[in-house]
Amino acid sequence: MHENTQRNLLRDCEAIRIPSGEVITLSAGTSVLITQALGGSYTVATDAGLARITDANADALGLESQVSAAAAAPDSAAGDVAVDEKAVWDQLRTCYDPEIPVNIVDLGLVYDCLVTPREGQGARVDVKMTLTAPGCGMGPTIAAEAKQKVLSVPGVGDAEVELVWDPAWNQAMISEVGKMKLGLI
Repeated sequence: MHENTQRNLLRDCEAIRIPSGEVITLSAGTSVLITQALGGSYTVATDAGLARITDANADALGLESQVSAAAAAPDSAAGDVAVDEKAVWDQLRTCYDPEIPVNIVDLGLVYDCLVTPREGQGARVDVKMTLTAPGCGMGPTIAAEAKQKVLSVPGVGDAEVELVWDPAWNQAMISEVGKMKLGLI
């Protein structure tokens, strides 16, 4: 919806340089081109290269925050709410690689998702995922976003997202949906 839209930043804005993962500040007035607006984050092209701007800074782009109703819902983790594993996977599908317009599940980056019920403290969710390239500096950013989104699922009290490298990711791991989106089939 906002992709390929030129904007001038309305205020100084924290961003993450792609692919290094370095936190930078983009100055008010900087001209950016939104190249991808998916899952509540924005990939922007600047004169200095690509950067990712989070939904929390959408106002710097002149946009409204797209925080999901689930993230704004009251915390249900303190009780014994059964966690819907499908809801966890659906939340993971809202996380995107900032350079590829396919979510991390359909890219085949999520290897495992284990939901462990715990009485009175919300379920624990353990996710094992990888990246398309081991040296990608965006790994901690993508993992942190996945964790934050998993924590927004009703009944989840704790989550851990671990980056793993075995097996090594390859294009055969991309789902049919992902392959269609990328024009690989």
